[in-house]
Amino acid sequence: MDLRTEIKEFLSSRRARIAPERAGLPAYGGNRRVEGLRREEVALLAGVSVDYYVRMERGGLAGASGGVLDALASALQLDEAERDHLFHLARRSGSPGGPRRRRPAVTVRPALQRVLDAITDAPAWICNSRYDVLAVNHLARALFSPVLTGTRRPANTARFVYLEPEAAATFFVDYDRIACDMAAKLRMEAGRDPHDEELIALVDELSTHSELFRQRWASQDVRLHRSGRKRVHHPAVGRLDLDVESMQLPTDPGLLLNVYTAPAGTATADGLALLASWAASQENLATEIQALS
Repeated sequence: MDLRTEIKEFLSSRRARIAPERAGLPAYGGNRRVEGLRREEVALLAGVSVDYYVRMERGGLAGASGGVLDALASALQLDEAERDHLFHLARRSGSPGGPRRRRPAVTVRPALQRVLDAITDAPAWICNSRYDVLAVNHLARALFSPVLTGTRRPANTARFVYLEPEAAATFFVDYDRIACDMAAKLRMEAGRDPHDEELIALVDELSTHSELFRQRWASQDVRLHRSGRKRVHHPAVGRLDLDVESMQLPTDPGLLLNVYTAPAGTATADGLALLASWAASQENLATEIQALS
């Protein structure tokens, strides 16, 4: 991942989406040769010289102060995730590049597994920023059974979404949104830790085998891991509209705890109860088969 190219493509893509009227500028002339704002218009809005902005868009963010970056973020109307990404790119510009490195293998501490197992009425699982599934409770194992069926370990939801698109589109009701958000979150992580060898390998693998991923990656969109709503169609219990809380684990940097719930009295709450019964029956069946073998 070439840093100067990343900066150029990110800034130019954010500039291209803003019409002059949206930025409070008059749109002189009927035939603008560029989509969105011109470079000189961004420079005007950010309060910097045109030459300085041109250097920044060509990849020269090294030495840019926090005030300049804030002004640029305001001029380009960046959201919180995009602003964070801009600052990550600037920090990388100000420090020498490093070699690819493999992160130490992350194992989920037994205490965290006990926390998962203590959550008995809601699916809960722990992943890293690459979407490797590292630990689950019994309901999450049941809920995400389509994701976890492969032989490759750890299971990875990004691979499921992009490399098994038919199965993923059947499971995730909002498949297109999930696919967009997942690529954006991976790009956010790439901006934060560009030398992660396993993340680079994952992006290369998805880019090689998925046209959809290539398109979403090229959009330069970034997203933060946040709480929200996830709608799935489970093969045994049908549709579930779940509220998702995604929480960073301060004592285990890079790990996310995800918990799925539904308001009492709703069809999804009934579906989770049915899922628990189905999971118990599957575990009993597995125990019986093991006893007979």
